[in-house]
Amino acid sequence: MPESDFRGLDNPFWTCLATRHAHIAEGGALARRYPPRISPLAGAPGVGPENVAALTALSGAGDDVALVATHLPELGAPWETLYASELAQLVRGERSPLPEGEVEVVTLAPEDVAEMQALVELTHPGPFRARTIELGTYIGIRERGRLVAMAGERTWIADFREVSAVCTHPEARGRGYARMLIGRIVNRMLRAGQTPFLHAETKNEVAIEVYRSLGFAERTRLPLLYARRVS
Repeated sequence: MPESDFRGLDNPFWTCLATRHAHIAEGGALARRYPPRISPLAGAPGVGPENVAALTALSGAGDDVALVATHLPELGAPWETLYASELAQLVRGERSPLPEGEVEVVTLAPEDVAEMQALVELTHPGPFRARTIELGTYIGIRERGRLVAMAGERTWIADFREVSAVCTHPEARGRGYARMLIGRIVNRMLRAGQTPFLHAETKNEVAIEVYRSLGFAERTRLPLLYARRVS
């Protein structure tokens, strides 16, 4: 696959908000964001003052945004940086299906969101809000009725589909649940003719090794900026 086919992944959230998810995006040509109850993810096609002004206009005091792209704008006042990091972007170009395991897997629904948010709060795979579930299909594993692992889909860029919210309760780790759930999510994407990709903090070496063992290869590294408008 030529590198030109991956260009939209260099500014993934802007690309998705301007295309596949344009129908739910807030904003316009200079900056876009998801409604806050869906996600703090936002993006802009450039890094100029006009892009920063447009992003600021989309946010009120106390609102937060998360930006990921090859080049990020500098957010001065009225913004404060809450967190900055580096993400590895991994793509699974091979088309072979993955093992799905024998465990019982359930499709998660809006009535499961409170449990999903509690699991995310415990494990910190990334933001998951009241309406994040609207971005794709999310599946999970329960033990004695309790949700102990989950994974799902988030952004969508051309035929690239993002694997997201992969997490396992600390008491249920070591059982291969993440691999089983990723296998089912990836296989679903493959059947739909999509190419799976995902993001992981570069410091999360354990997770990255798991993804590599499942056929994902690092394509690039992108800066992450998480900021809040203070006034």
